[in-house]
Amino acid sequence: MGFEVNGVPRIPPEQRLNVFALVIYVPDPLGRFLDDLRLQLVPDCNPHAHVSVLPPRPIAGDWMKARDRVRSLTADWTPFEITLGNVGIFPITNVVYLELNGGAPEMHRLHATMNTGLLEFDEPFTYHPHLTLAQEVQPGEVGEVRRRAQQMWEAFEGPRSFRAERATFVQNTLGNCWIDLAEYLLGQ
Repeated sequence: MGFEVNGVPRIPPEQRLNVFALVIYVPDPLGRFLDDLRLQLVPDCNPHAHVSVLPPRPIAGDWMKARDRVRSLTADWTPFEITLGNVGIFPITNVVYLELNGGAPEMHRLHATMNTGLLEFDEPFTYHPHLTLAQEVQPGEVGEVRRRAQQMWEAFEGPRSFRAERATFVQNTLGNCWIDLAEYLLGQ
């Protein structure tokens, strides 16, 4: 997303929602493959492959103070490897996702550290680090979507892991488009 000179996104404030998240984007070529896979599964989505450190949440107070809090907390974390594993389905929500075979313990620790103070939120589900492939799928179609996702994932010949070196603080908008507010290098 483009930024204005002062670093504030171009989306007008009245179109931004009080819904924020902290994500680790998947770099290319793996990220590009996962975006294409998601578009094949859910053609109307706007993908940007990521693993959430903090799932979407409202923030009580100034988002810029929350942004600064994230900056201070990410400074203490060193980069780590994330390896993607099998395709799964979350019960209740029917979200089709990729499990983390590597990096899950680090993601849990990072989430526990970040889910405090201004960023704290009583999440509706237990934190489970993953990469979403499809959501809002009709219940009768979930099995088929999972099967197609598994087939495409098994056919992928590229790397299935990436280095988590940076995190991005994002905000949702009225059009359900997430905008990047700030990026942090882990350990700096």
